[in-house]
Amino acid sequence: MKRTVLMLLALTVAAASVLASGAAEARAPESVTLSFSSQSVPGDAHTQAMDVFKEEVERLSGGQIQVEVYHSGQLFSQEGEQTAVRRGTVDMVYTSPPWLSEFIPYMSMFAAAYTFAGYDHMRAVYDGPIGDRLFQDVVDNLGIRPLSAFYLGTRQLNLVESAGEVRTPQQMRGVKLRVPGSPAWIAMGRALGGDPTPLAFTEVYLGLRTGVVQGQDNPLPTNLNAKFYEVTRYIVLTDHVVDTVWPTINEQKWQSLTQQQQRWVIQALEVAKEHVDRTNLQNEAELVEYFRSAGLVVIEDPDKDAFVEFARNSYLNDSPEISSAWDLDLYEEIGRMRQ
Repeated sequence: MKRTVLMLLALTVAAASVLASGAAEARAPESVTLSFSSQSVPGDAHTQAMDVFKEEVERLSGGQIQVEVYHSGQLFSQEGEQTAVRRGTVDMVYTSPPWLSEFIPYMSMFAAAYTFAGYDHMRAVYDGPIGDRLFQDVVDNLGIRPLSAFYLGTRQLNLVESAGEVRTPQQMRGVKLRVPGSPAWIAMGRALGGDPTPLAFTEVYLGLRTGVVQGQDNPLPTNLNAKFYEVTRYIVLTDHVVDTVWPTINEQKWQSLTQQQQRWVIQALEVAKEHVDRTNLQNEAELVEYFRSAGLVVIEDPDKDAFVEFARNSYLNDSPEISSAWDLDLYEEIGRMRQ
């Protein structure tokens, strides 16, 4: 009897030991693979940032987190990519306010003319409590979590000689300004004081050369790559749209990470963000001088206060179909943060 009791005790201790060992293994962090998909091409700074993020998070985690990078639309179309991250078919993508506004309408104001006065204003908004609030809204509504905002570039006016030198929105009156053919873009053309003229991107160069349109707006690198500077005379540094892309993760995937793994991801994205912002700001600064050397007149002193006021009134009064979806209290709060 005594021997039987001793054997039962021994078995109980052994079983407890096995259970404890199993629980410890369950609590131990496992290796994680994150799939990261983008439409951007290798030369883009935010494509480079995917590799910066991969290298940094793998270093910080000692290889515990691995990142699979897919750029140039290798996995999905642009629309399909946005659906895939919501479904969890892919872990991470870049999204942005125009994509999100389909589901959260007020987000369209973050792609509107002069919501941001410039790069520093944009950074103050996205890197502070307002940015946290916006990102949480996306989590709550769509089940995906923006983790940062990368600077994509700033749109500037680019005009032919017949438009003349422009420093105020009033001087844009009657200027046929090329815009994409959607209500939001047409509203932006009005908000800059111009006569918005829808035209496909592939037709812009010829349209500028023949006078079908008298101007277009894009970040400076696009003006270079599309050779618009060959058929225009002026670049007006209006800084009217400060564009961003948001590295975003499926929320279920995010919650499956340990707190330490989440911290590593955030730290690595901060390094990637610094790379993107620095690269794009440097490229834009260098292109100003390049365009001057190519014979264009670069107008660095437009009356931005006048453009800001004009744009605000235009959205509210001339394009209510756009601005009616905005959170106007938030819009005003952001406006008060201008430096």
